Amino acid sequence: MSPAYDTTYRVERLERGGAHRVSSVEQRIGGKGVNVTRVLNQLGRYARATGFADHAFAAAAELELPNDFVLALPWVRRTLMIGESADGTATEFAEPGARVSHPHAADQLSVRIRGLLPGSTGLVIAGTLPIGIEDSLPAELATAAIEAGVPTVCDLSGEALRLAARVPGVVLCGSFADLTGGSGDLDALLPATERLIAGGAAGVVAVRGPADLVARTPDGCWWARLPDPPAGNPTGAGDAATAAVIAALSHTPSPGWPALLTDAVATSAAAVVVPAAGEIDRALRERVLSEVVVTEAEPSPLP
Repeated sequence: MSPAYDTTYRVERLERGGAHRVSSVEQRIGGKGVNVTRVLNQLGRYARATGFADHAFAAAAELELPNDFVLALPWVRRTLMIGESADGTATEFAEPGARVSHPHAADQLSVRIRGLLPGSTGLVIAGTLPIGIEDSLPAELATAAIEAGVPTVCDLSGEALRLAARVPGVVLCGSFADLTGGSGDLDALLPATERLIAGGAAGVVAVRGPADLVARTPDGCWWARLPDPPAGNPTGAGDAATAAVIAALSHTPSPGWPALLTDAVATSAAAVVVPAAGEIDRALRERVLSEVVVTEAEPSPLP
């Protein structure tokens, strides 16, 4: 919904108030939806990115991935990630997004997505909303997709997430804090996800950490994790997991949730070892699939 230019600095160690010599710089187009699109294409699933952008961002995206952006932003924000080679710590700074400059931008995006739905097997609505876009837009798009029979995953936060969670049949993905407003404690997570399911969501996938997911559906609850997760940059790990979830849900028939979570954890781990968000190490993903531990949790009854 609000893309970004992702810049990554590599330094030996970050010290507050100090001067730093940067050993390498990487810059690429980014944002949750762009990262999900990249990972899906690496998984062999053709995916197209859309949302709001400006001319320069859309032109840069055209060189890398299929896209169909609504040109409604005066400029595109940046995120800066500082990676420390000493111990692998990553620190991120995210700029606020620009205000949408076109009065009919939301309508244009809605028309664009509705036009894409007949040829689509899945939809992901991800990221923060630009200033000037109503929080209800993701829920409206999710409703249209589900009514068209297209599996839909929402990775949102705040009021936009609360409204999208009311859409019957939607699957919610994201950090535990975004989904529940609390800590990542498993005992606190179960009742929080149950409330989301009771509200109409078909599933909730909460990211507790890189290669550590909990899923709740009306049929059960599962905790999937790698006992020994790889070290690296966790920035795009959640986006990689979201890509794996929609890839599985778009299959006919879709795999069971334990198999889906196994793949999502392995894909998340494969993103951690790659410095830039939106990329995965496919060899590592295949290697760790057999190491993922899935435990069925005992949820309390839904109200």
